Amino acid sequence: MSVSIAPHRIPRRPWAWAWGFGLSQLAVAALWWVWGWPVGLAALLSSHTLMFWATLRPQSRLFSPVLSRLDSDEREVWLTIDDGPSAETPAMLDLLDAHGAKATFFLVGLRAQAQPELVREIARRGHGIGNHSHSHPSAWFWALPPRRMAAEIAQAQASLTALAGRPPRWFRAVVGMANPFVAPALQRHGLARVAWSARGFDAVASDPQRVLARIERDLAPGAIVLMHEGAGHGRNVETMRLLLERLDELGYRCIVPEPG
Repeated sequence: MSVSIAPHRIPRRPWAWAWGFGLSQLAVAALWWVWGWPVGLAALLSSHTLMFWATLRPQSRLFSPVLSRLDSDEREVWLTIDDGPSAETPAMLDLLDAHGAKATFFLVGLRAQAQPELVREIARRGHGIGNHSHSHPSAWFWALPPRRMAAEIAQAQASLTALAGRPPRWFRAVVGMANPFVAPALQRHGLARVAWSARGFDAVASDPQRVLARIERDLAPGAIVLMHEGAGHGRNVETMRLLLERLDELGYRCIVPEPG
């Protein structure tokens, strides 16, 4: 069986955006001076809108590299499961075993500290473990200042390394939104950012069939599939079961790629 390799792109120039943004503001000032406030204001709003868009779009590469799909022609997908560990983790692991599937669990540091045995079990069963922040501040992660952002990533990295026995290599931003201050922390810890190419909004949608239909629309060789565990509606395990059954029917296998 061939081993899929995923490009592990750690941010090399995490502050390059600052130079670019600074130059853009000098250009805005020049336009304002030469052409007046209507042109200058339009340029100012455009430059700030670009920064805001890059923060909110999970696949944006403006601030750092991000992996959105695997470069593969084989019928394989990278199944990623966010927000654990949770009470649903054992059932998720049993389902994956039953289907001969592997996944990467993007874990929250505080939740991992509260249930260390689940982190060890994920690793023992041969699944990947990724960094998904320390406290999962879903409402404000996109707007965290540099020091708080660095702490969120560093604390989760330390906890997961201690529990799993080796440091995570991958990071997923909370809600997928990564502001400019994520990249320096990723560089410091040797992390590469992962987004997705197929999702069903299972963190909020309680109908497994609708979730599955959304994911299937974007299924393709090399897809990175985003799933969740522990959602309040309580149907993540059922949704995972349907997804794994459908992937089997379509001839897809779930793999954990080696970072390369």
